[in-house]
Amino acid sequence: MYVEIGCRVLLGTVLLAAAVGKVSGRDAYREFTRSVRDMGLRPAGPLAAAVVAAEFAAVALLAVFPLGGFLVSGALLVAFTTAIVVNLRRGGGTCRCFGRTAAPLGWHHVWRNAFLVGCAVAGALAPAGPVRPGEAVLAGVAALAVGVLVVMLDELRYLFGAASRT
Repeated sequence: MYVEIGCRVLLGTVLLAAAVGKVSGRDAYREFTRSVRDMGLRPAGPLAAAVVAAEFAAVALLAVFPLGGFLVSGALLVAFTTAIVVNLRRGGGTCRCFGRTAAPLGWHHVWRNAFLVGCAVAGALAPAGPVRPGEAVLAGVAALAVGVLVVMLDELRYLFGAASRT
């Protein structure tokens, strides 16, 4: 049960940050839509809107219908990973994953998403059982901390000199 709680919080944190970052202002949304277009995905406008809507829907589902949330999260992350791999093979692009900054696409984005897909699978398959409030809070707080680190991956890579910022 604690695995499910942790995975719900982790995925919810990451997807909520992604959706909110993309719609945090006109410029952020416009840049996200441009990055969708630059990745060769068409029609970029409707696809960008669908991505944001699906991210918000996944967060809501994780809160009220966890299995559905894990399925939508996993499907989204597989689609994102596929688009990243295709673009890396074509020569790159930028990641506006969280709306704030444009980081060059890299294999670390693929590994990040693979980790998150694994979380969606683990959460969906986690056994149910009795929950103790203290342990549930601990699982949630730990997952929240990991979620923040996942969201900040590009900034952390930049901070520690592993990547350049554009």
